[in-house]
Amino acid sequence: MLVTCAALLLALALVVTAIAVGGARVGVVDILRTLAGHGDALDRLIVLQLRLPRVLAGALVGLALGVAGALMQTVTRNPLATPDVIGVSSGASLGAVAAMLIGGGAESVGGTLLGAGVPAVAALGAILATALVYGLGWRGGVQSYRLVLVGIGVGAMLDAGTSYLLVRARVTQATAAAEWLVGSLSGASWDTVRPLLYGVVVLVPLALAGSAALAVSHLGDEIAQGVGLPVQLHRLAVIALTVLLTAASVAAAGPIGFVAFVAPQIALRTAGATRPPLLLSGLTGTCLTLLADTLARTAFPWDVPVGIVTTVIGAPYLIWLLVRNRKEMTT
Repeated sequence: MLVTCAALLLALALVVTAIAVGGARVGVVDILRTLAGHGDALDRLIVLQLRLPRVLAGALVGLALGVAGALMQTVTRNPLATPDVIGVSSGASLGAVAAMLIGGGAESVGGTLLGAGVPAVAALGAILATALVYGLGWRGGVQSYRLVLVGIGVGAMLDAGTSYLLVRARVTQATAAAEWLVGSLSGASWDTVRPLLYGVVVLVPLALAGSAALAVSHLGDEIAQGVGLPVQLHRLAVIALTVLLTAASVAAAGPIGFVAFVAPQIALRTAGATRPPLLLSGLTGTCLTLLADTLARTAFPWDVPVGIVTTVIGAPYLIWLLVRNRKEMTT
């Protein structure tokens, strides 16, 4: 509880910092006055229209990805398992790119990139990809290792389809699609935040409500069945929550890499728990995404997509975890 409260305070501090810093700095007092409805016209433009939607989108995306990663790593009992592994992001990417390229020329692509069309198709692609992985992995039930292996194969095929579409696209279309594919919050608006907020408000409490059953399933299938937990039904429900949370975040900002992988592992080690705590993982994801996006906006002479920064942070951690697990297995 102490660590979770500290993570909440850190997330709030990062929200204020992200709103304050940028090309035009805004003081904390001015931010509070603007949020209370007493700021001047320039502060209202900067805070309410330019920065606050982007910051809220980043916070919600990080929260959704953190919780989704914790759910997947717990249900599979595998620290390397993330929603990316089972093809969720790959399906969303293929759906989004197909929608962009089929939708028309460069003007049409730019206009619908964060509108209702592309996010909806991306979410549908994520759901269909997961359904395919689950169906191919079913053998009288779904085992965690089989789900991961099938997900890697399906994800590779979907990524190949995305690459084919990019090769066949015009330069302007491919450029717009490539920016979306690395994960970016630069086009976030209130239209982006609202559906994401609705999804998080519904799905995160549902995930937290199932924490007790998740703790039992983490002990293994035999023990879970012994205490009366319907293992396959519970696993399907957890995967469904994971997919919906990931689809909501991908639809809002594209596939931001490594947040769902890194956040639960940081939360696990910070709290000293036996499995990734859901709420702490979500708050850790929020902090990681906000920190990465703030660096992407301010540390470079141009606006770098946040997905590039999270990949730079997460990839070395993945390598370290793989090396560490290999040493443990050989000792």
